[in-house]
Amino acid sequence: MPPADFLNAPIPDPIDLDEARRTTPKRFFNRERSWLAFNWRVLEEAENPRVPLLERLRFLSISAANLDEFYTVRVAGLRELARAGNRTPAADGRTPAEQLVMIDEDAGRLLAHQQFVWKAIRTEMEGEGLSLLAAADLTGAERRDMAKLFLNNVFPIVSPLAIDPAHPFPFLPNEGFALAVELQRTSDGRTLRALLPIPTQINRFLRLEGAGAADAPHAIRFLPLEELLLLQIEQIFPGYSLKGHCAFRVLRDSDLEVEEEAEDLVREFETALKRRRRGDVIRLKMTANAPADLRREIVEEIGIDENEVIDVDGLIGLAALKELVVDDRKDLLWPSFTPRVPERVQDHDGDMFAAVRQKDMLLHHPYETFDMVVRFLTQAANDPNVLAIKQTLYRTSRDSPIVAALCEAAEQGKTVTALVELKARFDEAANIRQSRRLERAGAHVVYGFTRMKTHAKISTVVRREGDRLVTYTHFGTGNYHPMTARIYTDLSLFTCSAALGRDATKVFNYISGYAPPDGLESLSISPSQMKDHLLTSIAAEADHARAGRPAVIWAKMNSVIEPDIIDALYAASQAGVRIDLVIRGICGIRPGVRGLSENIRVKSVVGRFLEHSRIVCFGNGHGLPAKKARVYISSADWMGRNLNRRVETLVECVNPTVKAQIVSQIMAANLADVAQSWVLGAEGAWTRADLSTLVNPFSCHRFFMENPSLSGRGSAGAKDVPELTHSSD
Repeated sequence: MPPADFLNAPIPDPIDLDEARRTTPKRFFNRERSWLAFNWRVLEEAENPRVPLLERLRFLSISAANLDEFYTVRVAGLRELARAGNRTPAADGRTPAEQLVMIDEDAGRLLAHQQFVWKAIRTEMEGEGLSLLAAADLTGAERRDMAKLFLNNVFPIVSPLAIDPAHPFPFLPNEGFALAVELQRTSDGRTLRALLPIPTQINRFLRLEGAGAADAPHAIRFLPLEELLLLQIEQIFPGYSLKGHCAFRVLRDSDLEVEEEAEDLVREFETALKRRRRGDVIRLKMTANAPADLRREIVEEIGIDENEVIDVDGLIGLAALKELVVDDRKDLLWPSFTPRVPERVQDHDGDMFAAVRQKDMLLHHPYETFDMVVRFLTQAANDPNVLAIKQTLYRTSRDSPIVAALCEAAEQGKTVTALVELKARFDEAANIRQSRRLERAGAHVVYGFTRMKTHAKISTVVRREGDRLVTYTHFGTGNYHPMTARIYTDLSLFTCSAALGRDATKVFNYISGYAPPDGLESLSISPSQMKDHLLTSIAAEADHARAGRPAVIWAKMNSVIEPDIIDALYAASQAGVRIDLVIRGICGIRPGVRGLSENIRVKSVVGRFLEHSRIVCFGNGHGLPAKKARVYISSADWMGRNLNRRVETLVECVNPTVKAQIVSQIMAANLADVAQSWVLGAEGAWTRADLSTLVNPFSCHRFFMENPSLSGRGSAGAKDVPELTHSSD
């Protein structure tokens, strides 16, 4: 039995560690190191032979983009603390300066391995007729074709910038990518140095038109834009010849500082966004073997320490490789998958309100289509019996059908209140645009709290039915974003429970009117209640264990690092509670240690879909699965920011079919997964099962693709949970 199968494999024997790692801050794993370990798992998928080739390339691109964002946010913050002399330790006892040293060592290895993986994937791609060329690889005809493309589509947007005393060193924004060139004038040999910022308005990798060579007529070939610029350097700088060049890319501090007492929050955020564009450079990546004088001048002008300069022996900007994932090679992509429309919605001819009136309905995205959430709001907008809609918006798509439905409802005279969170990192500008669109349509737009983010995912629709008003409520674990809902696994709970409707209304009143909610019936929120509720529930499970009753906790999160929660789990483990955790990303828990965490197991599932749902199940003295278990879904991870500094929701699910779906289908499949699982050890290493020794290892993603969610299956009930099997590769 593979150890990754938490559903069936026994808990392994604990290991003995020294007292420091059981009783001091070393009982916690470092947050930053744990995040880097997650990104290593993402990169490992780029090497997984079970993953189609272009999907492996996509994983490599994601790993690179993740690391860039990590530096612009987390490392930038630590660097600022270290430079200010701040020695406040993290939960694991490391100071900011100590963490920076640790991060740079691990990130350096990660960067080198990303280049190694790229070279291996590139070789495989060439074997499949997919090539990334250099200028020297082009035929004469291809050079002429690319020259035409350059003049028509590139030359008009290229801005060469001289570097000399008369021209200040050009500004490059965050993730700005440029060529630095050293030129010589043919008439008199005079030297010129200049920058060529790589335009972001067009793709970095330009696809060559026409057939390939005679032996590969269907080959797909790309030329990097920087190669084209070097090829056409005499068009950009007439009368000059190229003597030397290098490429470089800057990463800047991307954290936002907003004045909490700002009179106009929208304008304050617009100003802050402009400041962020000019944040301090925290990392400079440059091609290895750059001309020494050119390199020195760039480093000095940007004003960065030498230890923050990374010489790259390979391709700079690996995140852009996602452009090479072409749709016309479907044989190198995941097999197509179409999300299901729930049977119950079809039984009611698409009427979401009728489907929810039948009983609570839980949809599991992306396996059940997110279109049902859109339909819920679109139907509400066009229903003459709907009086009011309230909606939180943290992240959504550019042309959001959610926002379109809210605008339509407002224009039809319904009362529409939209909570738009301006502090959603890297979506601030998009959310400002959406808020103005909603205001023009006549919706009430509120921005919540200046000191807290509103991360809760709630939508309410108030509908007149006969002589009474009924509140239909949607609670989600993920954002109202139709694009990410195609690849993120999340849960959507639809209910017309009067208690949950009242609770949701109280939360909206809290956000819009700052009135603290009193007497919540089926909901806990942070920052005021959720953490205490979780600690009480964990302690109650420990009491069951001490009383000799079955005691089990199952939880699924993106991250767990909140020290009080972790210590409560340690105490519960020591009392005899069996704790199984599915943590996709950051995890500060040290599992499997005698006298500390011998009953705790932690696994991470990384695969085709990004695990994003947050679930917690308490056996409640009956073990798991059990009808009397207490089952919750949440918008919050177990992190300090979520439990102490954000508005979040923890929703108890009481419908028997919904509970069975969460416990016996969703959680059971995640716990049983072997194909996409890594197990965390007491020393901090993540270990994956040797899949070569297994026949058809169980994959929760494949299981969910092949089996409909229980509560959306028309007349299905708790007794109809499908067996945990799926087809073979």
